[in-house]
Amino acid sequence: MKTPLRFALGLLLNLLLVSLSFAAAESEPAQVRDPQFKQAVDMVAAHQYAQAIPLLKAYVARVSDDADAYNYLGYATRKSGDLQGAFPYYERALKLNPRHRAVHEYIGEAYLLANNLPKAEEHLKILDGLCTFSCEEYRELKEAVAAYKARQVSAK
Repeated sequence: MKTPLRFALGLLLNLLLVSLSFAAAESEPAQVRDPQFKQAVDMVAAHQYAQAIPLLKAYVARVSDDADAYNYLGYATRKSGDLQGAFPYYERALKLNPRHRAVHEYIGEAYLLANNLPKAEEHLKILDGLCTFSCEEYRELKEAVAAYKARQVSAK
């Protein structure tokens, strides 16, 4: 193979690899690239719910169509003790993504905390439809519903 042809093929290959890496970076969700969102998620993971809430609120003020962020905001709000304040965030997440399994699990758990078993079971049924061969979210909410029912029976 002649040197100019080898050089041209090498250059073409490098350009292709660079363009693929840029395409991969652009296809990442904005939240992955956003340091504020990542910091908030890390705080939620560390059970620092109250500290995560302002970061999540600032993030959704900038990125208003992120169902994951609204889910985290609902979760952090609920875990910080504001059960009723969590519901609007979960509902917003479900409007953005009605098939978001984690939101269905967490709002179902929130309904159990609010003593609303029928609404929790409604979300369990939705998860059953979303999870073809079961999924963690379905199993977790199913377990929470069973535990709730067992507590109700033992309280009688």
